[in-house]
Amino acid sequence: MPDRPRFYLTTAIAYANNAPGLHTVYEVIGADVIARWRRMIGDEARFLTGTDEHSVNIAQSAEAQGITPKAFVDQKVELFRAAEDELLISPDRFIRTTDPDHYRAAQEMVRRAYDNGDIYPGTYEGWYCPNEGFKAPSDLLETASGMQCPNHPGIPLQWLSERNWFFRLSAYQDRLLAHYDANPDWVQPEYRRNEMLGFIRQGLEDFSISRAGAAWGIPFPIAENGETARREDGSWDPEAGTIYVWYDALINYITGAGFPDDMAAFERWWPADLHVIGKDIARFHTIAWPAMLWSAGLEAPRHVWVHGWLLVQGGERMSKSRGNFLDPHAVVAAFGADGARYVTLREVAFDKDTEVSWDSFVRRYNADLANDFGNLVNRTVSMVNRYLDGERPAPRVAEESPLAEGWADTLRGYRERLDGYLLHDALAELWEFVRGANRTVDAEQPWTLNKQAKAGEADAARRLRDVLGDLVEACRLVGLAVAPFMPAAAPRILGQLGHDYPYAPDGNGGPDVRELLGWGAANAEGRVTSTPEPLFPRVESEVAATPA
Repeated sequence: MPDRPRFYLTTAIAYANNAPGLHTVYEVIGADVIARWRRMIGDEARFLTGTDEHSVNIAQSAEAQGITPKAFVDQKVELFRAAEDELLISPDRFIRTTDPDHYRAAQEMVRRAYDNGDIYPGTYEGWYCPNEGFKAPSDLLETASGMQCPNHPGIPLQWLSERNWFFRLSAYQDRLLAHYDANPDWVQPEYRRNEMLGFIRQGLEDFSISRAGAAWGIPFPIAENGETARREDGSWDPEAGTIYVWYDALINYITGAGFPDDMAAFERWWPADLHVIGKDIARFHTIAWPAMLWSAGLEAPRHVWVHGWLLVQGGERMSKSRGNFLDPHAVVAAFGADGARYVTLREVAFDKDTEVSWDSFVRRYNADLANDFGNLVNRTVSMVNRYLDGERPAPRVAEESPLAEGWADTLRGYRERLDGYLLHDALAELWEFVRGANRTVDAEQPWTLNKQAKAGEADAARRLRDVLGDLVEACRLVGLAVAPFMPAAAPRILGQLGHDYPYAPDGNGGPDVRELLGWGAANAEGRVTSTPEPLFPRVESEVAATPA
């Protein structure tokens, strides 16, 4: 059997300083959907997510609690793992920047950049955000209480002057512009690409890649004289400092592909097919990161998708520090894992900032899942059981079914939007079809056809089977298509319809789902389950307190 096409995708790694909010894991849910879809179409998908664990802020927080930085991040990482488990996230690896192979990868990248003449010692002076690193003055806000980092307004900035190592980013300006020109879709959406191009054209400055005097971090492997910073006893010279947290963090993507320990695996998986990141870190991923890779003799990733932020009503960014966030555990408790995944990705556009609220999530869940789709499946199964003794009829051939004609257009739009990472629009395509199926029920009135059939009208009996066969098929197709978004609900939906669900919990192992998404592609006649089970119980309160 020939090798399956491979697809390697990653998320940004989360900063392990606190419990995650829904805004933190939002991109992981989206990336998980993409990974599941790729598995279900037959690709060998590798999905990487994880945590970023080295920073001055983490070391300070750990000291304040009287524990080591490693003990501190171990606690926080478990909170991220628990939230992702609840949300049915299915990574092939959860990477941590404290993993031993990542230490080796980061140090190897420094050595390669040094050997290529791209790093040099110098002195840096400027504002330092403990959560994010050195910040250019143009990236800061000047307020009445002093300079602030816009991403971390509650954390005091530090004015630092220190001797460290710099990466020669300025040397890669022309190559970056050429790369953008030769690969017009490598940064998406388009307007994000244009933002990055504008920044490059302003001129690029070299940036610091080490920290002096910081004990918590990956040891910088080169001494100022250019020799190894490793001492005879195997320890690292603290005078060499540590690798700057951002330089360290970006390298996780190649560590997760096998670099440098397993170069055969690395050659299979790299370059990454897709990085999914937030807009606040776009410059690192679309300017610094490709330059770092080229300096090491490696290829740039194939695509970077830049999503926006979750905003509260009024346009303020959702964040833990502001206390205006949604707790993922509370969202799962209210809607279930599948419902939480659905409302998050349906309410929040995957290509721009979006204002959301607890009430908007409740309304979306009740309208789309409890009412539209849950009700469609429930009454379809109930009518087959009641009117046809549970014998599932075959759908009409596509040329004779209005629903089949609608499905062809729906599937085309769904696939285009899913392949283009517009996840919210992909769901909108499916739910327009769901609403059409519900209109079919109301227009055809199977209960009336059943009465007519019992009265001996042969045409009504035939039409009853045709209509119910089409409705069962509509439910099967939506249930299968939405599986990447709602992986636990999908097998239950197909089971109630009397169909097998051929995929493993992570989406692997089955046939190409595109073959099963054709109208009438599954076995036609059979039995449905005797009793329909509610899939999405209605959430009664639409004005529940925000679960933060």
